[in-house]
Amino acid sequence: MAAATRIVSVNVGSQTLGLAEFRMQPQGGLLLHDYRLREILAEPAGETMRQAQMARILREMMDELRIKSGTVNYAAAGQSVFTRFVKLPSVEEEKIERIISFEAQQNVPFPIDEVVWDYQLVGGGADEQIQVVLVAIKADLLDEINNAVEESGLRTAIVDIAPMALYNAFRYNYSDLSGCSLLVDIGARTTNLLFIEPGKIFSRGIPIGGNSITAAIAKEFGESLAAAELRKKRDAFVSLGGAYAEPENVDVARVSKIVRGTMTRLHAELMRSISHYRAQQQGNRPDRVFLCGGSASTPYMREFFQEKLQLPIEFFNPLRNVAVADSAPVGMRARSAHLLGELVGLALRTVTACPMELNLRPASVVRAQALEKRRPFLMLAAACFILALAGWGIYYARAAQEMRQSTERLQPKIDKMRAAEAKFAKLRKETAALDSMATPLITAINDRNFWPAILEDLNARLPKDDIWITELIAMSGGKAIGVDEKRMIEIAPNPVNAPSAGRGAAARPSGSAIDGILVRGLYLLNPKQEQVVVDYFRNLVGSRFFAIDPNDQARTIKPSTPTNTEWAFPYELHLDLRNPVEIP
Repeated sequence: MAAATRIVSVNVGSQTLGLAEFRMQPQGGLLLHDYRLREILAEPAGETMRQAQMARILREMMDELRIKSGTVNYAAAGQSVFTRFVKLPSVEEEKIERIISFEAQQNVPFPIDEVVWDYQLVGGGADEQIQVVLVAIKADLLDEINNAVEESGLRTAIVDIAPMALYNAFRYNYSDLSGCSLLVDIGARTTNLLFIEPGKIFSRGIPIGGNSITAAIAKEFGESLAAAELRKKRDAFVSLGGAYAEPENVDVARVSKIVRGTMTRLHAELMRSISHYRAQQQGNRPDRVFLCGGSASTPYMREFFQEKLQLPIEFFNPLRNVAVADSAPVGMRARSAHLLGELVGLALRTVTACPMELNLRPASVVRAQALEKRRPFLMLAAACFILALAGWGIYYARAAQEMRQSTERLQPKIDKMRAAEAKFAKLRKETAALDSMATPLITAINDRNFWPAILEDLNARLPKDDIWITELIAMSGGKAIGVDEKRMIEIAPNPVNAPSAGRGAAARPSGSAIDGILVRGLYLLNPKQEQVVVDYFRNLVGSRFFAIDPNDQARTIKPSTPTNTEWAFPYELHLDLRNPVEIP
């Protein structure tokens, strides 16, 4: 008989790291082979150190269970993941995904491209509203957790969140229950509440947990968190209150009252959550309560909630329908069975179809899994490529032999053609020398025709009436050429109208080419006044010789103010050439 398939699951809690090895039974059931639980003692502020410690502890647990490598399903803590329950109207199936994508962008409190998110449809359909569970986690946080898991040698298959893994474990083990069940998972940093009804689920996180008790003890006794944690583990229980006698040890009595005070706050939040669930989610009042999580094992915790809620209270048993191998420690299992819910729920994702199948895989895992699926095709393609190379090798070997034989026959002709090639090369060199001599002459001829063409263009675009040109001055790098210093100062351009240093810089080195023309003239007193200059400017915009920005009139026209006492007024146009002309 073939060996049972091994399933590895990891629960990354805020203060506890759990690793379990399951086996898939031939008949389809689930067998717990062995497991380990370890505390992560890193301070909350040291996330980088915490991830390194998590990788080390995970490797130690794998060595104890003799797990070298393989795929893993792991769950992130509930407080690390944003969860939102959204109700959508009943729509066609093809529209659901688009609507959910829009809802995700509206509800997730981070940019959507900075998170990894997924959703699950719960109930609804036909004419009823559709309930959607949206979950999202920051991509960088997920990468840190995933790197710590994969550093141990495991390969990520599924990334779930702890409350939904608990939900799958509950549905698998308590499928016979009807009505509303409340699962209270009292963790280190938060308490996760799961309201479970047939075809309905609701989850809420309360920021009260085991660390809240530790912080209160540290404050009460004026000691460090590490010392308070040790005192909690040694002395803590939930004070029964009322007529019950207090412990003889005063410090133990103080600790028990601190625990009861914290649990009283938790009970108040729990009652508010029940009211919210019934009012906003149209749910029913819980018929029973199940406790789980690390702090649920505090002595008299069950009695406290039974007193407060007046409901049947029991510890959640995730191994109710799961077989347990003899290799699993019996004593340890009796004390920690209520901590294995997430591990069981993760293993069920491989064994059977689960009611909640979220998967928050990092982008690197998605790429790796896609590559793994394509690997057989890639290997087949590589084999075909190698065979093709071999075929081409044989072909080219034969072709090379034929080429050698042909070369031997053609060699005499090749020698004659090489002699002719040498003569042609000599002629090409002589031609190139003649071209280099002719180039300046050709350029001069072109420049000679260039300036008359510019003058003709300036004249053709000049309005017919009320304006004329009196002076043309060549410019280079914003300076006039061919005028004395006095005249140069007189016609120096306005700094606002000076040519831009970046414009045409590649085509006109400063001072070595004529890159513009200064046009000076007069316009008569006329009804249009200076508008006749603007008309000239607009006519020049279409010129092929000048680079004029039609939206930057102030850069080209030097402003002038007409008066009623003169009959003609000066104007200036600073025109940049599209193609600067080198100065001989």
